[in-house]
Amino acid sequence: MFRLFLALCLFLPLMLSAEPRGMQPEDYYRFVFVADPQLTPNGQQVAFVHSTIADDKRSRHSNLWLVATDGKSEPRQLTFSNKDRSPRWSPDGRQLAFLSGRGDGQQLYLLPMAGGEAKAITRLKQASIRDFSWSPDGKQLLLTLAADPAIEDPTAEKAKSDAPEADVVVIRHALYKSDGSGYLNERRSGLWLLDIGTQQLNRLTGDARWHDHSAQFSPDGRQVVFASDRSEDALEGSMQQDLFVLELSDGNLSRLTTLPGQASSPQWSPDGRELLYRHQADYFEPEQLFIHRLSDGHNRRIAKDWDRSASTLHWPEQGRILMGADHLGSRPLFELHLRRDRASIRLSEQGSAGSFSFAANGKALSYLWQDEQHLPEVWFQDGTKAPRQLTRFNQELLGELQLQSLQSFWFEHEQGQSQGFLLKPVDWQAGQSYPLVLNIKGGPGGMWGHQWFHEFQMMAAAGYAVVFTNYRGSTGYGYAHQNAVHADYGGVDYRDNIAVLEHVLQQHNWLDSSRLYLTGGSHGGFLTNWITTQTDRFKAAVTQRSVSNWLSEAGTQQYPPNSMRREFAGTIWQNFELYWNRSPLKYANQVRTPTLIIHSTEDHITPIGQGEEWFFALKANEVPVEMVVFKGEGHSLSRNGTPVNLVERLKRILEWFERYAD
Repeated sequence: MFRLFLALCLFLPLMLSAEPRGMQPEDYYRFVFVADPQLTPNGQQVAFVHSTIADDKRSRHSNLWLVATDGKSEPRQLTFSNKDRSPRWSPDGRQLAFLSGRGDGQQLYLLPMAGGEAKAITRLKQASIRDFSWSPDGKQLLLTLAADPAIEDPTAEKAKSDAPEADVVVIRHALYKSDGSGYLNERRSGLWLLDIGTQQLNRLTGDARWHDHSAQFSPDGRQVVFASDRSEDALEGSMQQDLFVLELSDGNLSRLTTLPGQASSPQWSPDGRELLYRHQADYFEPEQLFIHRLSDGHNRRIAKDWDRSASTLHWPEQGRILMGADHLGSRPLFELHLRRDRASIRLSEQGSAGSFSFAANGKALSYLWQDEQHLPEVWFQDGTKAPRQLTRFNQELLGELQLQSLQSFWFEHEQGQSQGFLLKPVDWQAGQSYPLVLNIKGGPGGMWGHQWFHEFQMMAAAGYAVVFTNYRGSTGYGYAHQNAVHADYGGVDYRDNIAVLEHVLQQHNWLDSSRLYLTGGSHGGFLTNWITTQTDRFKAAVTQRSVSNWLSEAGTQQYPPNSMRREFAGTIWQNFELYWNRSPLKYANQVRTPTLIIHSTEDHITPIGQGEEWFFALKANEVPVEMVVFKGEGHSLSRNGTPVNLVERLKRILEWFERYAD
């Protein structure tokens, strides 16, 4: 009996601690993030980026790891600098190129897989690497460098001067700043060729008037295709972009005869005779897929009945194209057989797949997979065989947590139907009532659904149900759905969010209509502001990186006049009423909802002034309001901000809702 009592004393605490619990904001520090899986040409191994939160909670450690695709061994760490990313295999699989900040700035390194240390093969002083890829023979690397085109040698030290220099930025172009970068300098993206043996860099393209990007070697290594807007308005926000083919033997450059508008994401056919690309005629026009035949310049539209926008394109085998795309809350991989010209889902109808990498045979692929209950992990599929999970870095943590699954449903609106999703609170019990958070996604493009989004799970752990919709304007539901919001911000997008709220309140009597909360970021922040000007039914609101005044937003954010002109069907001077009538600021005197404003000082998409104007307006109208400002953060604080700030944001949201719980 004593032994039984002793055993219970020893193991009962472990049994109790094994009870799943809800996710807390601090759990973010334990997440392991994997990214950029790259399959070896023979399909036997995957290199990928493994990232964790550093002990200081202000930085992230990023290293390269390797895992076999047979699933018989555990992943192993390849690099240890904590500053490594972007692995790329040589065509023979014997070397791994990658970017690292371990030495003198960020440089390109080569790691011999037979053994030995990684060595830097670039020594850039006045340029940064935007992208790179191997030549088919493995002797060269094609680099996309951001550099001042006036610089002849980006490896040379910048000339120093004893004279003091003014801290000044001269702005001449409509594209003059960017979130994450601030005010832009004279650097432009150009193409360079790096000889691996001699480590000699040779410029292929580069001009102060434009950027060259999306470059790829042809299958025979004799040509390079890339995308570039070389119109007079390239730096003014034009919607023109062409494809170019460069002959490496003599430097001859040809502009391909594509359609007017923006051609992007070029992909060579396996035989090198054709190019696949995406095309969009103008802002708010549907995206279409075309194949350009190099022999005669003929452009053939494909996937005519596929009403989706491809996020990624792949041409691994002759006659077969693969496309990643948003689709009804998931992100599957679609397959298109060119003879039939009909797209079907090849992979991940439920959940979200991405970051695809193919073996040399075009059949085996590695990728990341995730859903609302699983962080992204590395998976592998060989042809038509069943997919195989290769990494499980988060399995221990997820085993401690009680994570909720999304319930998908459809609701009616005046033009048809939209999709909504409901997440029940942790420990939900029949007969109990629960508060509800209407969480509004940004965009208006993009899509939420079966992806990892820790914010939802933390709200569920705090006892809230969460509802959201991919309102009209979102991707994943066809062009008509996506374009319905054009020149109607605060219209159909607002009505869809109110409709999804009404639907779940009618369908689920366990939801307490007297305990409603509201939050959203970016366009969702705008809609949060807008909704509080139209109703006072919510007990509290948290508006994040929002827009409060379209007039001042138009002139202070990173997008050029051409973009705003198309969004609002005219300039401020041509369509003043729409800009002002759809600005929450105009109706701020109607707001009664206690509001927390979250904004960041380096946000150039919805600048800090938008939050400040909303704070001023609510203060002036005696609305309970606080503003939380994150110094040094940009628009993407919620996704990849400084970890301690990211967690603080989550805690502030939950605390604000709790403050107004009674």
